[in-house]
Amino acid sequence: MNAGGDHADDEPREKCGVVGVSLAGRDAARPLYYALYALQHRGQESAGIVTHDGFQQHSHVERGLVGDAFEAGDLESLAGSTGIGHVRYPTAGSLDKSCAQPFSVSFKSGSLGLSHNGNLVNADEVREELAAAGHAFTSDGDTEVIAHDLARNLLEEDLVRAVKHTMNRIHGSYSLAITHDDTVLGVRDPMGNRPLCLGKLEDGYVLASESAAIDTLDGELIRDVRPGELVVLEPDGSGYDTYQLVERDSTAHCFFEHVYFARPDSVIDGDLVYEVRRELGRKLWEESGVESDVVMPVPDSGRAFASGYADAGAETTADGDPRPEDDDGIEFAEGLMKNRYVGRTFIMPTQDERERAVRLKLNPIRSTVEGKSVTIIDDSIVRGTTSTQLVELVREAGAEEVHLRIGAPPIVAPCYFGIDMATREELIAADKSTEEIRERIEADSLSYLSIDAVAEALDASRADLCLGCVTGEYPFDVEGEATDRPVDTPSTDAPAADD
Repeated sequence: MNAGGDHADDEPREKCGVVGVSLAGRDAARPLYYALYALQHRGQESAGIVTHDGFQQHSHVERGLVGDAFEAGDLESLAGSTGIGHVRYPTAGSLDKSCAQPFSVSFKSGSLGLSHNGNLVNADEVREELAAAGHAFTSDGDTEVIAHDLARNLLEEDLVRAVKHTMNRIHGSYSLAITHDDTVLGVRDPMGNRPLCLGKLEDGYVLASESAAIDTLDGELIRDVRPGELVVLEPDGSGYDTYQLVERDSTAHCFFEHVYFARPDSVIDGDLVYEVRRELGRKLWEESGVESDVVMPVPDSGRAFASGYADAGAETTADGDPRPEDDDGIEFAEGLMKNRYVGRTFIMPTQDERERAVRLKLNPIRSTVEGKSVTIIDDSIVRGTTSTQLVELVREAGAEEVHLRIGAPPIVAPCYFGIDMATREELIAADKSTEEIRERIEADSLSYLSIDAVAEALDASRADLCLGCVTGEYPFDVEGEATDRPVDTPSTDAPAADD
């Protein structure tokens, strides 16, 4: 299941999780396998591992969850102390195995494995150019485009310059874990849209989409990979080199990583996701708190928001005045129980069954809500279907009032950078006001968090965040869409290395 809300057809979905390790004296397959388990929330469509033993590359990629994609014999066949892994939720390319990752390619200068989290906005253009030069493609995904472009550059340039050349050719969102023979690389796009971090293990180093994967391997987080940076792990696990290949004046960190996608125990761009969500909840109370008998989260996504919201409500009233000493504020309670065994693949053949599917996943605790005014805290409203059903469920369980508070701004536009977030026609906030949405879902009140509050909680300027899905203005040039900053232009600076 994903780390955010489990909202069936009413949820945004992340594309992928990537990991790479370089170890001294032991095979990389099993640590990669464990790390992929830690990143399972980022993709459930397929899982794969590529390793290198110093002589040849080994690969195993299958559709399904990590536990279904690998058997003990598969891990034993993945020899070598360096490798990369990938879990996928497809937002670009086919659903079949041809787009599962890591993507592998062999060429005159060796072998490549590539794992990608994100989405390119100029993949078709680069694909056509490469196809005209004689490259044969086996999939329609953008990851293969990156792999072929990098392979072409490696025929003529050293590793660092080849990566830089590719970074200047592709545009969009990407965090990459790459193997070039037995060397593992990590690359983050110049705007830092998708997360990637570096960690130290007892006998080597690790790159991963989230620090929770490093924790799983009993490692220590060193830092986030910087936007536009290349990290090269030594094949023997003894160290790493870094190269700042491209620099931009601003970043475009995806704020939705903190709101929804990332695990609460991960640190992304220096912030513990759980604490960010609690702070977002506090700000939600400050902006739109409503006095009610109980505040309860939609599990699991709303839990940290609701905790912060309730804590802030214990300190001040909804009007912003200090709470009297004999008034404890709003009670925080678990009012919805989640059935963790109903996944996205549950068969719902009719529209009526799909609309009622929330009852399979969430069941209200009657004693928590009966006869009370209730505030439900969630992370987002996409199509509005699930929110409508939740309000109905809680009312049927006896709630006298049902208020809904959302720990993010309204989603008004699609995402083109690695999140499957529906089309404008499907987004309820794209053409409806908050009051119209409230009427549609039949809540007594509805409020979202402001964009400024999100920026404050992340201690970032709006200019350094990707807010395309809540503003309709994008950090990368997208055909037919507005952009709120200059389009990426190639850099000609020579790569600089440091360690």
